[in-house]
Amino acid sequence: MAHHNKEVIYGLYDDETDLMKAVKEAKELHLEIMDVYTPFPVHGLDPILGLAESRLHIAGFVYGSIGTLTAFLGMTWVFTKDWPIIFGGKPMWSVPAFIPITFELTVLFACVGMVITFYIVCGLGPGVTNDYLDDRITDDKFCLAFDTAEVDSAAVKSFLSKTGAEVNQKVL
Repeated sequence: MAHHNKEVIYGLYDDETDLMKAVKEAKELHLEIMDVYTPFPVHGLDPILGLAESRLHIAGFVYGSIGTLTAFLGMTWVFTKDWPIIFGGKPMWSVPAFIPITFELTVLFACVGMVITFYIVCGLGPGVTNDYLDDRITDDKFCLAFDTAEVDSAAVKSFLSKTGAEVNQKVL
């Protein structure tokens, strides 16, 4: 979701270790961090920022369970009620024969459900345009951003310069 008329001061770092040190220092100085942007996942950053573990895996389990039930109950209905034919000498309700299709639908439902949930939670999707701070963030730079309404601008600029960041300011 785009935030309009929000002034942001941000620092760009060349290395994730410099970013991690800066985030730790900002937390020690009680500076209110708006967000941290990285071109790839930085391990150990979530605990420093105080972020809780994602609950996306719970949604994946629920979607997978729905896929398992859909496959198993669907095949049970087809082979015992809708089209009850004994073929190859096996019984109409043959659980081992259901396993491959059940596995495939479990994976399909989990994957599709998690992608849709991720897009909804992140505010992404067709026709959505989000503001961004700098083109280099998704390429090779690491960004530490502060909302000017939450912090003292001069103190943040001084802090970012001291930690070796390229300091920038932008209105979103």
